[in-house]
Parts: sequence; C-alpha cells; structure tokens
Amino acid sequence: MKIIFASFVLVFAFFMIHSCKDKKEQEALEARETKATFYIDETVMPVMEDQVSVFESEREAKVTLVPKAETEILAMVQNQESGLLVMSRVLTEGEQRAFTNKKIVPKITQIAIDGIALIVNTKSNDTVIDLQNIVDFMQGKSVPLIKGLVFDNPNSSTINHMKTLASVKDIDGKNVFALKTSNEVIKYISENDGYIGVVGVNWMTQPMPDMQKYTDAVRVLGVKNVKTMPNSAEYYKPSQVNLAEGFYPLVRKIYMLNYEGARGLGTGFATFVAGEVGQKIILKSGLAPVRLELREVKVRKEIDNQK
Repeated sequence: MKIIFASFVLVFAFFMIHSCKDKKEQEALEARETKATFYIDETVMPVMEDQVSVFESEREAKVTLVPKAETEILAMVQNQESGLLVMSRVLTEGEQRAFTNKKIVPKITQIAIDGIALIVNTKSNDTVIDLQNIVDFMQGKSVPLIKGLVFDNPNSSTINHMKTLASVKDIDGKNVFALKTSNEVIKYISENDGYIGVVGVNWMTQPMPDMQKYTDAVRVLGVKNVKTMPNSAEYYKPSQVNLAEGFYPLVRKIYMLNYEGARGLGTGFATFVAGEVGQKIILKSGLAPVRLELREVKVRKEIDNQK
C-alpha cells in the first residue's frame, strides 16, 4: 500500500511539475505574441513612433520603443539584453557572436533608406557644401567657412558614420563636438551662425510641434557627391528620390534586426513596417521606402497649351 501511495505521489508531482512548466511556457509564448520592446537608433525615432501608433491601433498589442545611441545598443547586444533592434546597419560577426553561439539565426528586414542631414542657420549665405570640406574638417584641417561640426550624441550612429567616412578614430572635441539629442543640435544651429549640425533627416522632416520654430530657423544644405560621383558638379539635398537613387552622398539603410530566436510580436511588427501600410508611413515621414515606387513631381510655372 505504501509503495502504491508513494508511486501516486511521484506521478502527481511529475504531473504538477510539467503542468507548471507548460503554463510558464504558454505564458512566455503569449507575452512574445502581445508584447515587444525594440531598442531604436534615436536618429529614426520619429518615424518608428508613427509606425507603433498605427500598428497598435489595428490590433491588441504593445510595442515599446527605447531610443538609444548606436554604441549603447551595441553594448546591450553584447550583454544579450535585447534581441529586437532598429539600426542604420547590420551587426558584424563579432557583434552578434553571443547570439550565434546560441544558434540563433537573425531575421533582418530593411525598412527604409535614410540620410544624414547637414544643417546651417538660415542667416548663413551657404546653401550647398562639398562633402570633402566636411571630411577635411573632421581630419583636423582648416576649412574657413566652418566654425564647427555639431553632432547629436557622442555615441550616435551619425558620428560613427562620419568618422568612418573621414577615416578618423578620434575627433577634435573643440571644433567637432556632440550635444545630447538631435533636437538640441537643431536648437543650437538655429541660434549660432557658422556651425554645421549633423542630424538624421527624420528629425527635420518630422519635427515636434515645440521644435517647429527652431527647424524654421535652419536650412538643410545640398551636398556635392564626391564619394560616388567625383566628376559631377551637382549638389543634392536628401530628398526621397535622391536618397532612393543614391545621388545624396550621406545615405544609409535602416534595418529591423530580430535576434529573439522565436516567433513573436517582434516578427509581426517587422512584417507590418515592411508591408504596404508601414512603407506608406515611411514615405510620409520623408525617408525613402524600399518597397514603394517613388515619383518626383515637377511643377512648371507656365502651362503648355499646345496639343
């Protein structure tokens, strides 16, 4: 009798343990399907907020966006603190090694084509600039027309992109310096002539209402594409067509990176952003979508009445 009772207890305990395990796994699955936290390169935060607003209005789900500088995101990846990212580049083999060791294959989705805008005070006479002048200034050379370059964050993707472009590891903290946010850069440039601000295009195309007076006081420079079109005399602004066609030199791709290792809301949200509705939101934001055809409309002052 004791043996039968003991066997019953063991079977019951085994059943309860597995029942609790199954319950936890089910709860984890439900959490993945209804909640997701993305760590976002802060240079594209405005358009991603629009994406979340529409996405959540269409389904019962909660997507949390956490804006971070690129270097901060990479540090979190190394510590495996996050598997859902939005960045202006993909991870290197070394950066994603912690996930690779777990046999996690990433799901990488390109969602937009972005640009880095160079902005000046509207009091400035300059409307265009040669990209080589920016490179020279970052390398410590004297460029009479530039008092200083102002970045959004010392760890941001914009400063990393420009350092790579100029082939420099360290920068002169006196003439090339960073504030804390893109909005601070826009405000600084609106109040200081002679400086060039470096921000993501999205912050100029989708300013917050309280920033409108500052964005109205700055202008985006046209940039000569010495990188891929060295013989061209044309200057290009970061319009959607110029971004998509590669005419604007400071262009970069925006990716959604999923290292969760399991299907969940992160996958669903990436599918939404890459789909028709999400790409229309990208189009409205001023960035270039990757899955919608762009048309450039030219308005003529005079109408040709000839048939």
